[in-house]
Amino acid sequence: MNVRAATAAACGILATALGGAAAHVVAALVSPSASPVLAVGGQVIDLTPTPVKEWAVATFGTADKPVLIGSVVVVTLLLAALAGLLRPRSRAAAVTVLLVLTALAGAAGVLRPQTGSFAWLPALVAAVVGVAALELLVSRTGLLGQGRSAPGEPTRRGLLALGGAGLGAAALGAGGQALVHRRAPATITLPTAVDPLPPLVKGVDLGRAGITPFVTPNEDFYRIDTALLVPKVDPRDWSLTIDGDVPSPLTIDLDELLAMPAVERDITLNCVSNPVGGPYVGNARWLGVLTRELFARAGIEEDPGNPDLQVLSTSTDGMTISTPLSALLDDRDALVAVGMNGEPLAAERGFPARLLTPRLYGFVGATKWLTRMTVTRYDEHPAYWTERGWATDGTVRTQSRIDTPTPSAGLDPGRVTIGGVAWAQGRGITKVEVRVDDGPWQRATLGAEADIDCWRQWFLPWEAGEGRHELTVRATDGTGEVQTTDTADPFPSGATGLHSIAVTVT
Repeated sequence: MNVRAATAAACGILATALGGAAAHVVAALVSPSASPVLAVGGQVIDLTPTPVKEWAVATFGTADKPVLIGSVVVVTLLLAALAGLLRPRSRAAAVTVLLVLTALAGAAGVLRPQTGSFAWLPALVAAVVGVAALELLVSRTGLLGQGRSAPGEPTRRGLLALGGAGLGAAALGAGGQALVHRRAPATITLPTAVDPLPPLVKGVDLGRAGITPFVTPNEDFYRIDTALLVPKVDPRDWSLTIDGDVPSPLTIDLDELLAMPAVERDITLNCVSNPVGGPYVGNARWLGVLTRELFARAGIEEDPGNPDLQVLSTSTDGMTISTPLSALLDDRDALVAVGMNGEPLAAERGFPARLLTPRLYGFVGATKWLTRMTVTRYDEHPAYWTERGWATDGTVRTQSRIDTPTPSAGLDPGRVTIGGVAWAQGRGITKVEVRVDDGPWQRATLGAEADIDCWRQWFLPWEAGEGRHELTVRATDGTGEVQTTDTADPFPSGATGLHSIAVTVT
């Protein structure tokens, strides 16, 4: 690419960056999720086929969102460069490319749930600023032959203009981010549980190096959701509505929720996208109000016994999740949770309130940023994941995982601890066994059980001999059922199979 073409492409890229940064500032003031890159990214997530989503989670893990945003930015900048290359020859063609870009962003913003009535405004700002900046930059750089330069020769003054445009875009973008973070919600004071749990029994955490802690620190808890921008919910504006097929629909604000009797429960939560041996599972002590108490206020005090009834819960960002009504009314103690490990929920965990349904994967029972719970039928209002082919029955599978030693670890001969965690919410874990290579299954030592809805730690001492070895683990749940050896992918109802790792002893 010659200097003229490079300069023209830079004009298009920087003009688009200025427009996008200005739009980000406006979006921060009216509706952050309507920011062009985030709006387009959100639509891409919604339109992406399920197998591709599963591939992204398996390949990039929790970095899938930055990768997606980066991909949207790259495609945008390539089209912006095209607009710059076209401008010296045709103003109409260059402007058309920019307007198509901003129109797509505007449509994505308007189509996103909960973006508000001004969702179109950031895209309009991006169009006006982008087109104006492109005209100014191509003029200042001499691409149109203005001033002392021949047509197509960039001037020194023009190159300075490009640098200024880059600095301006960076400053506007940083300003937009600062405004977004200024929208951070106020904190809340957690209520005291009417039925507080005692301290965890001795032995739930075996204290063995390399085994995942029994209680997952809040900052280490996994995050899998579709939100490119974490909702910043002001607790003073938050409310929860229970409606649909209920005798007495109701809406309560956060003060009313916090005034209701709160309970503590130790619950292990895991994502249906978790592969065998994967990281998307964690355990915490949650504080909240029993969902059956909330539904009692709405006039439903017992399970109607109709398996076709669901609760369609809605997030403040428009995400919908379907949960069997029976699961929110029975003795599993589903919660509208407001606290986690003694602290208010972080924004990433669903502040100010989230649904938490023990024994179900998160995609059917753990709505973050909860704002509505509608009793309806599955066939009347399919939820987000249901529309994409996932199962409606999200019962957690029996699983076990080796945490230590790590895969492909180099070990010294002698005593080695093999250890990890196992879970079967609602059934509990009664036995964990480990096999070395093709040897017999050996029973591991279990940590104490805190609750059948929590995982259990386990470990097995092993006299490691030289060579390469395969370690495999399996669990038996409280019903006596041994973890299946059948291998299945996470889609559509959770992964199955045994976790195995390879280690080398030298």
